[in-house]
Amino acid sequence: MSVAIVTGSSKGIGAAIAENLANEGFSVVVNYSSDAAPAEELVAKILKNNGQAIALKADVSDPLSFKQLFDMAESKFGKVNVLVNNAGIMKLAPLSKTDDQLFDQTLAINLKGTFNGMREAANRLTNGGRIINFSSSVVGLYQPTYAAYAASKAGVEAMTHILAKELGSRQITVNAVAPGPTATELFLKGKPQEVVDSIVEKIPLNRLGEVSDIARVVSFLASEESGWINGQIIRVNGGAI
Repeated sequence: MSVAIVTGSSKGIGAAIAENLANEGFSVVVNYSSDAAPAEELVAKILKNNGQAIALKADVSDPLSFKQLFDMAESKFGKVNVLVNNAGIMKLAPLSKTDDQLFDQTLAINLKGTFNGMREAANRLTNGGRIINFSSSVVGLYQPTYAAYAASKAGVEAMTHILAKELGSRQITVNAVAPGPTATELFLKGKPQEVVDSIVEKIPLNRLGEVSDIARVVSFLASEESGWINGQIIRVNGGAI
């Protein structure tokens, strides 16, 4: 049975990804950083549907914590085949008002956290495995207040292209999914309805993305059918860019 680690998967897009992969036969590691309850609830749901899953706490910004995440996954399920680097934060401010703490935290989780996962996976994934990173369609939209966030995701895209070339000889593919505006707590929090409506108006398909839209793409990239897709950034955004 294939084994997948999905970081930041207790809620939102990550939870949908973990559930989808479990439904497709993967043994799934549901990773969380602080609140165990949603992760445990998701694991219970997967187990109830005859899937295999375990909830594991890990701070992706800490290399040792990421190593331990792989150690525990291997101890429970065996060698890891797929890593989904989904964990991330999105704190926004005009560049001139972005303090050091916001900038450093954004890069520590979004960029260094993804780097930590890619490095660990590059050394421990089975041949023919899959690394699926998360960028964002803000890389290309470049809206005001997104400077730190967009910079972190642009770095993820650069590393995705490079690692894909480095791991090609082992038939490990490395790709990134770049969602557009998606109806999650992370996106909707603090946004008045008129702001959400103005964003929807700019999307040709005239709606926000759903977590299932993103999860289906990740499931494809984790499958054998995606074996000829490598080093790509897949923008899942309804045509927003």
